[in-house]
Amino acid sequence: MNAVVYEGPNEVAIDEVEEPELEHPNDVLIDITTTCICGSDLHMYEGRTAAEPGIVFGHENMGIVSEVGDAVSTLEVGDRVVAPFNVACGFCENCEDGYTGFCTNVNPGFAGGAYGYVAMGPYTGGQAERLRIPYADFNALQLPEGDVHEDSFALLADIFPTGWHGTELADLQPGDSVAVFGAGPVGLMAAYSAKIKGASEIYVVDRVPSRLDLAEAHCDAHAVNFEEGDPVEQIKSAHGGGVDKGVDAVGYQALDPDTDPGDDAYDPARENPAVVINQLIQVVRPTGQLGIPGLYVPSDPGAPDEMAAQGRLGIDFGKLFEKGQALGTGQSNVKAYNEQLRDLIIEGRADPSWVVSHRVGLEEAPEMYERFDNREEGVIKVLLEP
Repeated sequence: MNAVVYEGPNEVAIDEVEEPELEHPNDVLIDITTTCICGSDLHMYEGRTAAEPGIVFGHENMGIVSEVGDAVSTLEVGDRVVAPFNVACGFCENCEDGYTGFCTNVNPGFAGGAYGYVAMGPYTGGQAERLRIPYADFNALQLPEGDVHEDSFALLADIFPTGWHGTELADLQPGDSVAVFGAGPVGLMAAYSAKIKGASEIYVVDRVPSRLDLAEAHCDAHAVNFEEGDPVEQIKSAHGGGVDKGVDAVGYQALDPDTDPGDDAYDPARENPAVVINQLIQVVRPTGQLGIPGLYVPSDPGAPDEMAAQGRLGIDFGKLFEKGQALGTGQSNVKAYNEQLRDLIIEGRADPSWVVSHRVGLEEAPEMYERFDNREEGVIKVLLEP
């Protein structure tokens, strides 16, 4: 079958790989109908991880069940499903407590597993024609038949639950004000989740005009362009003493607004891995809370300095302590949210499909990876169709 295969820094190709097979009675196989390119894939694509050539990318996957293991009891051939990017067993202590992003059984020596991602276990990615889903009764979320809400349901694999998770980490309550840093897909979904939850004011910080336009149009957010001035000062001038809650949807590749923007191309030389967390500490009021779903890593071969290369950041912890702020971190436990979010979509109370900018054939993946990595205007969320 054809799949998106990593060949080295800034290079993926469509190669023929082995078809997946049932490996355990609890497995199912699906024919992929939609799979997504994620901002997290870019970390591997750029050579910023230990990913080796040959890995098949793709942790946001949905499709139709084509084969069912003997022990599977809730799924049958023909069912339409979406798989959380977390691979989880369902019965370890963390899974039983709802922390499926930190399953201790699926990836020995590491808390958490995922499809098609370095260090996240032996699970082939789904940017391909077919995919194996292990522990399928637990991991596969059933969807209505047909192709209704295809784009929205595809986002249940990761970015809609992850955006929601950012607001949960920040303990966002109805009536709270919130600042979301990052208007990529996860940041936009965090702002959209804040709107659904009844936030009183939403500020979204980014530098890409088309992304900020989406935040204004679909999230009722105030757009803050950090290339046009200090985002902390912009928000505080509009909201007095600071917002109630903050969400970091950027992570360790954050750009420092005090550096020269140069041209419109993304420039890794501008990175400052601690800048967004420190801006949130400044802009969130005393005793407020920070949610940090943005990715941070314990090691980064492309880091701007030796400390950051070891995953150590210059965070203003003294100010955090002084203000009595709380923070929550970690990847999304998708299973905690995806059924409820699916039902919001079915009932017409949520429709995150507006974040999708491109739906293309699998063969166009190399071009779309390059365009997405360049932070090209208008390239927001890319869906691939094998």
